[in-house]
Amino acid sequence: MAFDTLCHNLIDSEHGHRYDWPEWFPKGPCTTEQVATSYREHLQQLRGQVTMVVGGPPCQGFSIAGRRNSLDHRNSLFDAYMQIVRAVEPLYILLENVQGITMLFDKERRGKQQTNSSAEPYSQRIIQTLQHAGYDVKGGFLKAADYGVPQLRPRYFLIGARREFTPFLRENDPFAAIASLRQGFLLAKGLPLDRPVSVKEAISDLETIGNTVQSSDSPRFMQGKYSAPASNYQHLMRTGIQGCLPDSHRLANHRPDIRSRFEEILETCRRGVQLSQSDRARFGLKKHCTIPLAPDQPSRTLTTLPDDIIHYLEPRILTVREYARLQSIPDWFQFLGAYTTGGHRRVQQCPRYTQAGNAVPPFVGEVVGSYLATMHDYYVQSSSGSPRMALQPIHMGTVDAGVA
Repeated sequence: MAFDTLCHNLIDSEHGHRYDWPEWFPKGPCTTEQVATSYREHLQQLRGQVTMVVGGPPCQGFSIAGRRNSLDHRNSLFDAYMQIVRAVEPLYILLENVQGITMLFDKERRGKQQTNSSAEPYSQRIIQTLQHAGYDVKGGFLKAADYGVPQLRPRYFLIGARREFTPFLRENDPFAAIASLRQGFLLAKGLPLDRPVSVKEAISDLETIGNTVQSSDSPRFMQGKYSAPASNYQHLMRTGIQGCLPDSHRLANHRPDIRSRFEEILETCRRGVQLSQSDRARFGLKKHCTIPLAPDQPSRTLTTLPDDIIHYLEPRILTVREYARLQSIPDWFQFLGAYTTGGHRRVQQCPRYTQAGNAVPPFVGEVVGSYLATMHDYYVQSSSGSPRMALQPIHMGTVDAGVA
């Protein structure tokens, strides 16, 4: 599902970049492990020709918002990423993950306290592996809300450069440099400098009370229409679209008792934070994370579970399009596949809410890409005669649709 969305928007559509897709590589979904093992010889033939490898090992095992599990097999998928890096030897690397990757698991922390062991967080193991592979590496945190995204979403990034080609990363702090780009980045987009973009600024034109039509996806559902844009952020998100119906703005069919509960939560509970233990007991909720949005604040970090968050005005969960707005994904970007899935299928499918919830916000990708372009300019200017001079400029994709 995620690859169908990626292909529709960024490969085959008018918005897409016509990628020079290798003939030997199938144009379809492929796991990182499959790429590393099935196409090893092809990857080795690309050595010296690839500017950058970008990735993010799955975060579920590390996430402090979920069940942190040191045995989650997805934690080891960085090994497949490293197989690709060693085969290709790109000039730069970029990784993104949740904050929890920098923390010890509970069992490791207790063991370190008891035995004074040398246990270290997974992020440090990744840095050491990359250093041994010949890269200078710097790690740091970026908060999406600092770069115009109406969502807090702090994330850990690793930036690397091959040691034998450029000293730029050794001599400079990439995260201080990215922070220095913030003011110009926001001014260019007409976004506020002194505060984050709020939830209401992001999605008020998608409010659905008295503004719905039957959904084209299914006659059983209703969907919202656009109202007039009410902020610069909304104008940005609507650039390049046609028609009055936003994509994937389909409303959930809540039972009357669920809507009634949501109404009471909006009336009586603190906004912008998780329900307290007493409020969860009052409503009989076993679910740990339920957050009624505050209209004048950025959203808390989105998850892939749509019932984690309640709309700031309407007694309902957010739509996929509202998820996308809170990620800075533009409205022309259309989502394909089922809206949700459940049970055992969750590990095999990537429905629309998951695609939107797992994405790296494009605004964050854009500002990181601006820094990387600066680093690449330094390399080009200081490496006369280097075979990598002929490489194409860095292209940063518009959105990570969930496919490595």
